[in-house]
Parts: sequence; C-alpha cells; structure tokens
Amino acid sequence: MDRVDADPIAEFGKWLADAVAAGIPDPNAMVLATADETGAPSARTVLLKGVDEEGYVFYTNRTSRKGSELAVNGRAALVFPWLALHRQVIVHGPVEEVSDEESDAYFATRPRGAQLGAWASRQSTPLDRRSTLERRQAELATRFAGEDVPRPAWWGGYRVVPSTIELWQGRPDRLHDRLQYRRDAAGAPWRITRLSP
Repeated sequence: MDRVDADPIAEFGKWLADAVAAGIPDPNAMVLATADETGAPSARTVLLKGVDEEGYVFYTNRTSRKGSELAVNGRAALVFPWLALHRQVIVHGPVEEVSDEESDAYFATRPRGAQLGAWASRQSTPLDRRSTLERRQAELATRFAGEDVPRPAWWGGYRVVPSTIELWQGRPDRLHDRLQYRRDAAGAPWRITRLSP
C-alpha cells in the first residue's frame, strides 16, 4: 500500500470493486457500531446503499435500537470485513439523516415485499410470535393492493460523514499495512498517516 489515492473515497471505491470482483458475498455488508446515551455500545450488520464524498449511506427503521441510539449519540463507526482478501476498512464520523426525497427515491427501488416489511416490522421491539409479523405483512399487502407502497414516516436513511477512514491490508508475520486518512472538518484536506500494525 505504498501508492494509494489521496482521496480515501476513491481508494475505498477501488477496494469495494476488488471485493465485488473476488465474489465476496454481500461485499457492501458493513458492521455499524452505535452507542446509547450512557456510552454503552451495540453493533449489527447493515448494507451500504451509497457512498460519495459526503459519506456512507444506509437505511433503516429510525425507531429501531440503532435509530434511537443515533438520536442521542450522533456518531458511529463502520467496519467492512473483507476477510477473504485480508482487508478491512474502518470508518468513524458523525451521522446525519438523509433527506426525505433521497429516502423516498431509495425506498421506491426496494422489492415490494421489503417495502411491506418496513411497514410490518416494529424493529427492535418484542414480538410475541412470528405469525403476528406474517399477519401484519398480509394485512398490509391487502391495504396497499394495486398501488405503490409509500415510505413509512419512521423509515429512512442515515449518512456517516467520515472524519477518519482506515485501510487495513493483512501481510505475512502480522506486519500488516494500516493507513489512516483523517480530516478535521468536512471539506478539509485529508491527511494520511501510516499506523503500526
């Protein structure tokens, strides 16, 4: 990793393309770590749905555990674990909600079953039995029969605006390559630092 792009988003795009070319299942899967108001962490896997110079975008139910944690502690970390390539990318930064227009546009591209599922699931709340969820899904299919399924008001996107991006490449004898991109403010130039493995 002696020659990397000065722009970490461009370099990330190359690494993501490598993961796709290598046939890694769900190469856009990333671990999202959040924390509650006490600082207690939680993590789960979500799917990256967009990345550009503004940040990394994913979508979810905003009343879920992750949404509730982001509401009180608006920072997150992401990990892309491309283990088959001996690579990972770690992103840290503040989180912002994407616009309703952007959320609407993405929601419209989802399969109808996933759209209905966004309405049916009260994500992260107790569920007495699976049949309750299936009944809700069936009721919603009837309710929205013959029409487009609108995006629920509680469902939308988040953007992790990176303040640091670390590229990790595994090497023999645990002499791994770690390059950290850091910037102090949005729009500021990125600084690259090589870290000890």
